[in-house]
Amino acid sequence: MDMNFEKYYKLAESRLSNRRYTHSVNVAAAAVKLAKKYGCDVQKAELAGILHDITKETDAENQLQIINAGGIILDDVSKSSPQLYHAISGMVYCRDTLGIDDEDILNSIRYHTTARAGMSLLEKIIFTADFISDERDYEDVDVMRARCEVSLEEGMLYGLGFVIPDIVRKERAIHPDALSAYNELVLNR
Repeated sequence: MDMNFEKYYKLAESRLSNRRYTHSVNVAAAAVKLAKKYGCDVQKAELAGILHDITKETDAENQLQIINAGGIILDDVSKSSPQLYHAISGMVYCRDTLGIDDEDILNSIRYHTTARAGMSLLEKIIFTADFISDERDYEDVDVMRARCEVSLEEGMLYGLGFVIPDIVRKERAIHPDALSAYNELVLNR
């Protein structure tokens, strides 16, 4: 697999707005930090971090074309949630266009928005790095960062506990993967 980071950073910069590119760079940096702390492959963490939002600013119709061309059939919740498309289209783009074939990297991109039960260490790192990247300034971000220092699972539980009620308030469907991840985390405490 090509680990030419300069190429991937330039690609992300060319496909994303300045704000989104800065976020991706910060997620990559947070992922590297977490990978070192928790014993994960640092290069995989950096690569997944810089590419996690690679299709985030691609229009929804184009994202659906990428998803369909990649052979992915969306479930009903994903179909009704355009804000989830980029994780799926990003995974397909990285696999089919960039030739990335590492399943762990691809899954960490695919599940960085919803999480899921049975996540790998890398998947947990990208999910939490997305919440704690340096430019994040939402209420309680410092609590989230502190939880990630205790364990990735504590960070994930706090993050999902933050996101799920927000989805409920907005009267949107909650993806079953998010509920499965939350339940697994609670039951394994």
